[in-house]
Amino acid sequence: MYFEGFLNNPTMMIVLVVLMVSNLIQYANTPGKIIALITAIPGILIAIAFHEYAHAFVADKLGDDTPRRQGRLTLNPFKHIDVYGMILLLFVGFGWGKPVEVNPNNFKRTISIKKGNALVSLAGPVMNFILAIIFSIILALYLRFGFIFAITNPVGHTLALIIRYIIAINVGLGVFNLIPLPPLDGSKILVALLPEKARAWYTNNERLLYIVFIIVWVTPIATMLISPIIGGINKFLLSLIYTIAGKILI
Repeated sequence: MYFEGFLNNPTMMIVLVVLMVSNLIQYANTPGKIIALITAIPGILIAIAFHEYAHAFVADKLGDDTPRRQGRLTLNPFKHIDVYGMILLLFVGFGWGKPVEVNPNNFKRTISIKKGNALVSLAGPVMNFILAIIFSIILALYLRFGFIFAITNPVGHTLALIIRYIIAINVGLGVFNLIPLPPLDGSKILVALLPEKARAWYTNNERLLYIVFIIVWVTPIATMLISPIIGGINKFLLSLIYTIAGKILI
C-alpha cells in the first residue's frame, strides 16, 4: 500500500488531520471505543504483517530478491509497520504498512512484468482473506470447546473478541485494498489488466485518482461500494463457523 504521497499533499494532510481530530473527540467521549481500539490492535498487527509479507513472498518467488535483502520476508509486524500509517489506521480508520519495494526488472523471464506486478499486488488481499477463513475456523473451535469460558470469563470473552476483530479487520483490509484506485493494490491489478491506451491514461492521471480516492473514502461512497461485499464475505464466514461447529457436535 503506497500512501506516502498523502503526507506530501497539503490538501490531503488537512483532510486527514480533520478526520483524526474528529475521531479523537469521539474516543474521548466514548470510553467503550477506546477499549474496542485496544482489542483491535492484535488484529491490525496481524493483518498488516501478513499482508506485506505476502507481497514480499510472491515477489521473491518471482525472482526479485529486493524484499529479501531488505528484511521483509518476515512475519515480524514491526518490520512492516509504518509509524504514520499505523497512527492513521488507529485514529482515522485507514492507514498503511511500510511498502514492500519490488523491482519488476528482476522477475523471471518466464513471466511478464505486467503479470508479475499484478500477482504481487493481489497477494496481499488474498492473504487477508485466507487469514479471515483460518481465524473463523479457530473461532468456531474455540466457541465449541470453550463456550462457557468465552461467555463467563472476562479473559475468555476478550479472547473471543480479539479473534472476531482479527477476522473483521482482515476482511475489511482485503476488500478495501481491491478498490481500483491508487494507491491501493487494486489499482496495480487494474493497470495490469488494462489495454495500453487505458493504462497510459490511468498512469498519467494518478494524481487526480488520488483525489478521487480521498473523496470516495471521506464520503458515504466507500461504504456503499464495499459494505455489500464485506457483508457477503461475513455471511459466508458465519456459515463456515456454524457448519464446522455443527459437524463437531455430530
